[in-house]
Amino acid sequence: MKNSRQILIKARRQIVGDRIGNNASMFRGEGYDFVELREYIWGDDTRHIDWNITAKMQRPYVKVFREERELSIVSVAMIGGALDFGKPERKIECVAEVVALIGYSAVANGDLFAHYNFSQILRDEVRAGKKKFAVAQSVDSVMNAQLLNHKADYTAMAQTLYKRLKRRSLIVVVGDFFEIPDMRLLAKKHEVVAIVVRDRFEEKPQPFGFTALIDPENGTVLEGDFNTASVQKYHKKIQVHDGMLFEHFRRDGIRYTKLYTDSNVSVTLRRLFEGRL
Repeated sequence: MKNSRQILIKARRQIVGDRIGNNASMFRGEGYDFVELREYIWGDDTRHIDWNITAKMQRPYVKVFREERELSIVSVAMIGGALDFGKPERKIECVAEVVALIGYSAVANGDLFAHYNFSQILRDEVRAGKKKFAVAQSVDSVMNAQLLNHKADYTAMAQTLYKRLKRRSLIVVVGDFFEIPDMRLLAKKHEVVAIVVRDRFEEKPQPFGFTALIDPENGTVLEGDFNTASVQKYHKKIQVHDGMLFEHFRRDGIRYTKLYTDSNVSVTLRRLFEGRL
């Protein structure tokens, strides 16, 4: 079982290692905003020549750009009782590691970073800033959150942030997504990315006979015979749910990936943000 300090140290080492490899941030904005076209002046960067306009006008024209302002990066941890489950790591530890990597990458790139914890309501907020202390605060808030008897409400989160966040931001929502969220309006106003954190055993459990299970989100006791047939039926329900979930994301223009508790968090995130997922 990891603590906040171990997660922060691991994340910082990974981000520093990437910077040494000349890959300063996993966030790849355009970097510049196009302003206008004008005639080429000696000394202009030839890479900015607009060859289509140059051919039409029979003299060289270049694109003029204005430097883009820093990005606004927001991580959102969806806190619920089911995050207390996982092997070899609990899902909540994976959520915290995602927050740490997102935060350190944003700060290292000079971008604004903010964090929110949600269950059915907003539980914690770390205001936007560019300091590493904000990342540590965010990870602490995730790792110290009360999980049992709480349920994540994704739609309520989306409605709250739609009203709360005025500046266009990159919002990274991290949770196990066992409900189909309505984030359509939020995704129109901001760029939204979903990180679906799961444990392989909870998606495809092994038969373990008659037993009693406690729902960590509401304390309800479920008794039954979890034999091969019932476990296979449950697995198919998860597959159908995820198929609907991912189709929902695609329709709303939300990038997503699935992160298992036995996966390399840094590699998974980099593949997502570099467009390989």
